[in-house]
Amino acid sequence: MNKFTTFLKESYEELTEQVSWPKWEQLQQSTMIVLGATLFITAIVAIMDFIASGSMKFIYSLFK
Repeated sequence: MNKFTTFLKESYEELTEQVSWPKWEQLQQSTMIVLGATLFITAIVAIMDFIASGSMKFIYSLFK
């Protein structure tokens, strides 16, 4: 149990004294970058899905 208590104390000290937390503006900027990248990747996947769906419909129509 002593090792666990030591671990908790050291973890708390590291989080409060050694970790450099981002400022609010940096956090907002990072969030916007992630949101933008997510929307961009979503659009790319949607376009690929649309193209694949159209291609498959065309291929299936050849065999009817």
